[in-house]
Amino acid sequence: MMTDKVRIETLDATSFKGNNDQFLARQAEFESNVRSYPRKLPLAIAKANGVWITDVENKDYLDCLAGAGTLALGHNHPDVLQSIQNVISSGLPLHTLDLTTPLKDQFSEYLLSLLPHQGKDYCLQFTGPTGADAVEAALKLAKKTTGRNSVISFSGGYHGMTHGALSVTGNLGPKEATSGMMTEVQFMPYPHLYRCPLGIGGQAGIDALSYYFENLINDVESGVRKPAAVILEAVQGEGGVNPAPIEWLQRIRKVTQEHGILLILDEVQAGFARTGKFFAFEHAGIEPDIIVMSKAVGGGLPLAVLGIKKEFDAWSPGHHSGTFRGNQLAMATGLTTLKILKEQDIAGQVAVKGEWLKAQLTQLQKRFPQIGHIRGLGLMIGMEIVKPQAPTDHLGCYPADPELAVLLQKKCFDAGLILERGGRHGCVLRLLPSLLISQVELTLFLEKFEQALLSAGLQPQG
Repeated sequence: MMTDKVRIETLDATSFKGNNDQFLARQAEFESNVRSYPRKLPLAIAKANGVWITDVENKDYLDCLAGAGTLALGHNHPDVLQSIQNVISSGLPLHTLDLTTPLKDQFSEYLLSLLPHQGKDYCLQFTGPTGADAVEAALKLAKKTTGRNSVISFSGGYHGMTHGALSVTGNLGPKEATSGMMTEVQFMPYPHLYRCPLGIGGQAGIDALSYYFENLINDVESGVRKPAAVILEAVQGEGGVNPAPIEWLQRIRKVTQEHGILLILDEVQAGFARTGKFFAFEHAGIEPDIIVMSKAVGGGLPLAVLGIKKEFDAWSPGHHSGTFRGNQLAMATGLTTLKILKEQDIAGQVAVKGEWLKAQLTQLQKRFPQIGHIRGLGLMIGMEIVKPQAPTDHLGCYPADPELAVLLQKKCFDAGLILERGGRHGCVLRLLPSLLISQVELTLFLEKFEQALLSAGLQPQG
């Protein structure tokens, strides 16, 4: 039986008619109020390449958001595009549930080789295609493995918007209209390099927080039942680009091992060379029991995977599943991305670029004291915006200035620079550019950022 051929639209940058405001107005008509990025970054993207995106009005922007860290190699890397074309022309199915394909076999072998000890102690679990899906699976598995129900998480942590993931997320805003959160989630303070949660600061604050965690687990009258798992980020991303002190993270690992508590490391944003190591936990030389991976692992397409220590793989067949856990295109783009990151030592290059960029920002900070604190690892950098005209607290920290942070994000956008805010009150400007960003482009970023500071009315000191 013959059927009429469906007309397929040809898409290229010249076919997008209209201006940014027209597209944004239509989006507001079509979509729910829940959309967020278009409110802060009001553009309609026509094309993208590397660290650059171009809107429908043909204005170019230096993209330091990169899909919230998803695009490790930037937009439309030619090898990534070729891997998509190879799958399409190969005859492989695009949807496979968790059925086996040669491509999945290659991807699995390579990803495992990047885990501690080349993955000999780990197996993989392909979950639904988002980081939140993987977090849900990790929490469920920890409870199933240990027979316990409680979980310890940390203030400032971000793990997703689904039920369990939101329950272990620190941000209170999304929880306000949600009742019946997952029970027995105990939050503990996470070290902060600028605003110590104990009001002590420095090494003394880190030592106190380490002791506090260990004492809570050991104290038979703490009121907190022994947890199934501890979940954390080695560098908090949405929480304001806050790296965990190495000795604190090592102490967490030691205590959880001694008590048979599974340690879940959420590497969704910080993983895959972003911090100057392949995984952020590698800075502390520890081995998690469960590693949560998404964003960059799919090379720009939706994919989420758990790395599970084999001794804790307590699943029965089918006890956690997901329709879209077999995304072949994402495995192809992910495999290509992982190979480039590993074989070209992108992590090593990122470490050097990150230290150079932080040094340059520190020099800028001397002229603009509204940049209260610069922190991060590799190309995961945050700048906390403060009120230097206001009195400091007892640790010498200025109060946060979220209004100025909003204005600076807008002025950056006006200057052709895209970055995101995060942290408490949204006062941290966050940099998550392509890991392949060049020295020339980093210098251009600094120029555009200083232009934004001046445009916001800030007067340089000295």
